[in-house]
Amino acid sequence: MSYESSVSKLPSSLKDLVVTSQVDVGKTEADKAEVAQWIEKLAEEKVALQDLETQLVPRTYIVSNYLTAADVALYGALHPIFTQLQPGYDYPAVTRYFDHIQTRPSVLAAASALSPPFSLVSFDFSSAPPIERKVDAPKKKEKAAAVAEQAEPTPVAVSKEDKSPEDKPKEKKEKKKDAAAAESGGKKKEKASAPAGGKAVAEDAGEPVPSMIDMRIGHIVDVKKHPEADSLYIEQIDLGEETGPRTVVSGLVNYIPIEEMRDKYLVCICNLKPANMRGVKSFAMVLAATSKDGKDGGVELIQPPPGCKPGDRVYFEGPDYENAQPLAQMNPKKKIFETIQPGFTTLDTKEAAWINPVTKSVHRIRTKDGICVAPNFVGASLS
Repeated sequence: MSYESSVSKLPSSLKDLVVTSQVDVGKTEADKAEVAQWIEKLAEEKVALQDLETQLVPRTYIVSNYLTAADVALYGALHPIFTQLQPGYDYPAVTRYFDHIQTRPSVLAAASALSPPFSLVSFDFSSAPPIERKVDAPKKKEKAAAVAEQAEPTPVAVSKEDKSPEDKPKEKKEKKKDAAAAESGGKKKEKASAPAGGKAVAEDAGEPVPSMIDMRIGHIVDVKKHPEADSLYIEQIDLGEETGPRTVVSGLVNYIPIEEMRDKYLVCICNLKPANMRGVKSFAMVLAATSKDGKDGGVELIQPPPGCKPGDRVYFEGPDYENAQPLAQMNPKKKIFETIQPGFTTLDTKEAAWINPVTKSVHRIRTKDGICVAPNFVGASLS
């Protein structure tokens, strides 16, 4: 069914909202077909909140990774539920999604023009439960890394496991050794786990290097002020993970207005040990630039290049770092980030970079799409 045909089946007020918003109907033929399917479904069925909750946990938008007419239609269908039935926070992913969509500029403008049917719904997220996610979720991508890091991720523990005489780990090691020997002559010390796990163990055993840091593109899908700390924001950041957005706490209230945080794409450090920040656990850190004149001179978020998507890898230029595997989690006792961070800066071009303190070599921070930058600062420190 075509988009126009599916929209024609919507109730008149909902149809007006979708048409007035003038948002994308799909960038590809597959997306267009899915948008039409969602709209047709919304025209014929009531919204099943439990099913929708499951679908929305890992998503920012209902189709692909950008706002479409399907999101506007779904927002319109959910509106009477949130305004009349007041389901509270039994469905935190749906609530987060609804609030995110209703504040998109195009949706907000269309909804305001049609008010009161689509008036803005206010939420007190200070009483909302967090969307549950497992601390160890990122490690699931690397089965062997997850085994190696199942306890506190210290190199000593992993090293001991590598040398364990137990039968099952031995059988796995022998299979990996056979395959690796044929491919590269066999580096015995790195064959106890999958490539990511092996590299992480080898790197963690040596001096800190910047490639140990897991940096990724994130997208802020929700932000609010911390109810217990005036200087802190609590963000929900989409990092392209199946487990959904991570909760991140940032001390940026006094430097960046909340309006500039909303819907922002940014760079996140994803393998720090989760930390409690005034009662809220933070699962990552946003990368920001502080003026060379100090915080009084301003703080701004490091900006990814155009075209980035949540979860895109951010890395340092240079043959030693570009293809290196970051640690699953940095051991706080080793002060890895604290050792590397003083070399983080912005160049005369405002490009973000790490300067090797020994060799003075410059390694720009980038994604496959280009270089990350500070919008205004030269010679800034990054943290």
